[in-house]
Amino acid sequence: MPDRALAIMAKAPRPGHVKTRLASALGADDVVALYKCLIEDTLRLARSVRTDALAVVCPAADTDDVARWLLAVEIAAQRGEGLAAGLASAFRIFGGRGYRHVIALAGDSPHLDAATIEDAFRRLDGADVVVGPTIDGGYYLVGAGAVDSELFDGGRLGTERALDSLLTRARERGLRVAFTEEAYDVDEQDDLERLADDLRLAPVRAPRTAAWLVEWRARAGR
Repeated sequence: MPDRALAIMAKAPRPGHVKTRLASALGADDVVALYKCLIEDTLRLARSVRTDALAVVCPAADTDDVARWLLAVEIAAQRGEGLAAGLASAFRIFGGRGYRHVIALAGDSPHLDAATIEDAFRRLDGADVVVGPTIDGGYYLVGAGAVDSELFDGGRLGTERALDSLLTRARERGLRVAFTEEAYDVDEQDDLERLADDLRLAPVRAPRTAAWLVEWRARAGR
């Protein structure tokens, strides 16, 4: 029986389409360039983890652009719009193929250690859902065997209530929840500055992003 499947949530790298909360800190071209580095490093991270299947899940309208950008990886079209629909699609796709443990990974925490994702897979042996919480009240990964599409609240994803909403819905369904370590993702300029500091000390964790941030800081005189 197929065991581990890992899905990376992504979009086509277009201005106004990705990382919109960074638009005030970065120009449109820089937002896109940064986003591409984040996703490429996340894919590199995913490939360092033992899995039986790996795919990038994106909106159906983005599949051609993403396929031209990210080579040698399956590109799967989500059903519906928004991140909640994307997450539900990731579990439906791989669950339908018989995978016992499925993890959906956000694309804006490329600095994670591979051991964190390995830990998430292991925790699914004793839990129905595993969550990687972020310090801002969201989550950078969610894993399960089979998931009710109503587990994900499209109105709360991307807000400080995203994790609370997920946990409430899991409790309502009687699901056992386990947690990996808390981390941060990159949504605001403060997050970006923190990532730049962390990757300056350990660029190997996300080399494309680290190199881009060094160049960005040099241009900005930081």
